[in-house]
Amino acid sequence: MRGVIVFAILALIVGTLVPRYLDLSRPDAAHVAVVPVAPVVDGAAYRSMTITRGDDGHFGVAGEVDGRRMDFLIDTGASVVVLREREAARLGIHPAARDYTVDVSTANGKVHGAPVELNRMDVGPLTVRNVRALILPDEALGQNLLGMSFLARVRWEHRNGKLVLEQ
Repeated sequence: MRGVIVFAILALIVGTLVPRYLDLSRPDAAHVAVVPVAPVVDGAAYRSMTITRGDDGHFGVAGEVDGRRMDFLIDTGASVVVLREREAARLGIHPAARDYTVDVSTANGKVHGAPVELNRMDVGPLTVRNVRALILPDEALGQNLLGMSFLARVRWEHRNGKLVLEQ
């Protein structure tokens, strides 16, 4: 009987704690619908995802950069993917002051960015390799931007108030 009680307590603890650590409970996950089946088009697998506009009026998406989860604001006005310094540091990218050679105009004014190349970016079922990016100081940018160095390498369109990305 004692073993059953111990097992029940352990099951209750695991059932309570595990969902906190799973990405399934992310609020932004409700905004992304991934098509689970990859039909074949001209001999290649076809992948698609639909992103609904968030409550703030913007399109946000969770992605992975070199295997690390990161959140992005989709910005078709950004020439490249832009990462905040803190997020770049999670990837092991630590630009020196001399690496900030690119002049950038942001909504917060002019700033210098450090150019880098990201090995792999995954957004939903879409994967793009060797993506040009800039690292900006944290105070220059509120969040990471998914810019055209990624978006230009997939097909995307705004359809019925939703953003559809395809590859």
